[in-house]
Amino acid sequence: MPLVLNPSLLTSRDSGRPARYRVGIDGGGTSTRAIVADVEGRILGRGEAGASALGQGAAQAWRPIGEAIAAAGVPGLALKDCALGLGLSGTGVPAQLQAFVAANPGVARFSLVTDGLVALLGAHGGQPGALLISGTGSVAEALLPDGSRRMVGGWGWQIGDEGSGAWLGQQAMKLAQAAYDSRVPAGPLVQAVWRQTGATREEMLGFCAQAGQRGYASLAPLVFEHEENDPAASVLLAQAAGALDALAAALHPTLPLALAGSIALRLGARLSPALQSRRVEPQGEPVIGALWLIQQQEMNHA
Repeated sequence: MPLVLNPSLLTSRDSGRPARYRVGIDGGGTSTRAIVADVEGRILGRGEAGASALGQGAAQAWRPIGEAIAAAGVPGLALKDCALGLGLSGTGVPAQLQAFVAANPGVARFSLVTDGLVALLGAHGGQPGALLISGTGSVAEALLPDGSRRMVGGWGWQIGDEGSGAWLGQQAMKLAQAAYDSRVPAGPLVQAVWRQTGATREEMLGFCAQAGQRGYASLAPLVFEHEENDPAASVLLAQAAGALDALAAALHPTLPLALAGSIALRLGARLSPALQSRRVEPQGEPVIGALWLIQQQEMNHA
């Protein structure tokens, strides 16, 4: 049996109305994914929409959630008939969380946790385990045998999220700026950044002023593309792998470790032998963890 989550990890609301559908939502800084099931657990459809990270504002978070659910293509589905298991980025900031809860568009009920926790639930089927995530952002999370959670990293792209796509993009931009000043050579990676963002001071400053998490993450593929022909790119990837290794090592010494996110998967082979020995393949994707979340909450309150 999957373990019962510590209630302190959940934010839940219940209108008292019966729900006709159970929906799992995985929402972050790049996209929102939905999986829709009936009350018997049969999967009816899947959908995807834009970013629903809470840092973008409550209205912007709820909008793509509704769009992803609608994109699943289930005839007659309405939000008021849905019980949502939500795994969203940004729930750790109290003001953002409160604004999101207050903006509830009238769903039958929901249980909300972090996007990292639903990924963790999906990866280990609701059993204890560890997860290292690096995509647009980065974080390491563990679900412990007592139902509590431990988290390392995940401090946000502005100051943390080392080893993530946004972090890699920021480092690439720093190189491009340094090369503009003639502080470092303008190698192939810098040239590629300039082609994408502009090569003048004004163009680079303009890019940074509006980039945000997704904008910086859009530069990360350039680092991988130039690993073979630019030592600067190779150094950045080694630093990113080292940062992810440190996150996972600090998280828990023995739990089985799964990887998630495009950057973690590409850098996974560079993790230390100690972490490699604990590595397992995820059992399920984050939206499955979100669906499990709402199913378990309904069972616990039946």
